[in-house]
Amino acid sequence: MTKFSDLNLDPKVLKAIAEAGYETPTPIQAGAIPPALEGKDVLGIAQTGTGKTASFTLPMITLLGRGRARARMPRSLVLCPTRELAAQVAENFDVYAKHTKLTKALLIGGVSFKDQDALIDRGVDVLIATPGRLLDHFERGKLLLTGVQIMVVDEADRMLDMGFIPDIERIFNLTPFTRQTLFFSATMAPEIERITNTFLHGPARIEVARAATTGENISQGVVMFKASRRENADREKRELLRAMIDAEGEACTNAIIFCNRKVDVDIVAKSLKKYGYNAEPIHGDLEQSQRTRTLDGFRNGDVRFLIASDVAARGLDIPAVSHVFNFDVPSHAEDYVHRIGRTGRAGRSGKALMICSTRDAKYFEAVEKLIEKEVPRLENPLGNAPAPTEGADEDKPAPKSSRSRTRGRGKGDKPAEAQDTSVKVKDEAPREEAPKREPKPQERREPKPQERREPKPQERREPRPDRRDNNRIVGMGEDTPSFIRLSFDERRS
Repeated sequence: MTKFSDLNLDPKVLKAIAEAGYETPTPIQAGAIPPALEGKDVLGIAQTGTGKTASFTLPMITLLGRGRARARMPRSLVLCPTRELAAQVAENFDVYAKHTKLTKALLIGGVSFKDQDALIDRGVDVLIATPGRLLDHFERGKLLLTGVQIMVVDEADRMLDMGFIPDIERIFNLTPFTRQTLFFSATMAPEIERITNTFLHGPARIEVARAATTGENISQGVVMFKASRRENADREKRELLRAMIDAEGEACTNAIIFCNRKVDVDIVAKSLKKYGYNAEPIHGDLEQSQRTRTLDGFRNGDVRFLIASDVAARGLDIPAVSHVFNFDVPSHAEDYVHRIGRTGRAGRSGKALMICSTRDAKYFEAVEKLIEKEVPRLENPLGNAPAPTEGADEDKPAPKSSRSRTRGRGKGDKPAEAQDTSVKVKDEAPREEAPKREPKPQERREPKPQERREPKPQERREPRPDRRDNNRIVGMGEDTPSFIRLSFDERRS
């Protein structure tokens, strides 16, 4: 059997490994460390929980033992998809490099730029970062990647699933062509093949387990769930989750409960707290300090149930997780492998249970197709779901009851089924009253004959008593000059 002492590691690294209590490497470690120490590119494929982190950490520390880092120019780079995984890699580095003088820097979101800039300015041997924060430092002119000798992409398939392909390609182009590249992942999607063919040069492929396989030490099961009414589905599903937890009893010392959406993480955590369960949520929208406190509380036993989104599904090393509950069937089948890989680690036995509702059936079929085995069906601990109302569609809310009774029916009237057919038809299609006809604007009511008012003759203004009235000259008006009037008066006389 191969031991760490047979892998040609640095004596200081071997001392740290012995102090950590390890003697025998895992299959992925035994296969990946020798070619990595030779300077070859490595493509490592192994299911989660098999020690991939040490597969690149140990040879990296050995290779970087000689040399010195310069300011703003790290000698090695480790890319991780999430903050938690990056922090975990940093912890592993501290454990295995404690007898060396190598330095590290952790670049993740939620931490002050100023503190991270101070570490980079002093020069670091190992830079552990998430892609987004790494590019932020580079664009601010605080970081140079031309001195990178070893580049590691951890959980490569998750990087691609999270949409980091453009960032990864850009980071690769910023590093030297002569770098050594190490790819590690639990699954190997077809897209990974294209990336490896582009950026890896003749890699040593180490595949210690078939891609997308689940551990044999993990007991799996699924409860098929069908809600009584669509509007009751969420409430009944949370009730089923509590019943499944109670059915496990004391065997469930702690558990991670996975939800597909962040909003459901908060709702399920709040519901469990309401019913007296010690539960805390963790997802990407929480502050980094809160996420760190929650994880620390779960590791040391202060928190029993960790309700998480897939941000916690990849790479988290929490050895003593007894159960994993999938509140939702993951929309990506590969995530199922990573989720249940949080239990049964380091040779321990674990249990993974899942709730599959009718709307998740297609996702569940994809999971079974990926792992190439049938997940055992379990009985619903609540018994059969409540029977739906007769004649009502279970997936649709019941329609409002239509009025089938005649208005004002008295006690002596016949019941609905005994009424005359004409009445039923009348009830089913009630007569619509004709709308009142509004008078058109041009239509006006003619007054009655007796109401008509005879027009008065035009009132003639009485002439003023003036001597000119009797001698008025037509066409000249009332103000005829006196000399003209005189001539007319003489003629009349």
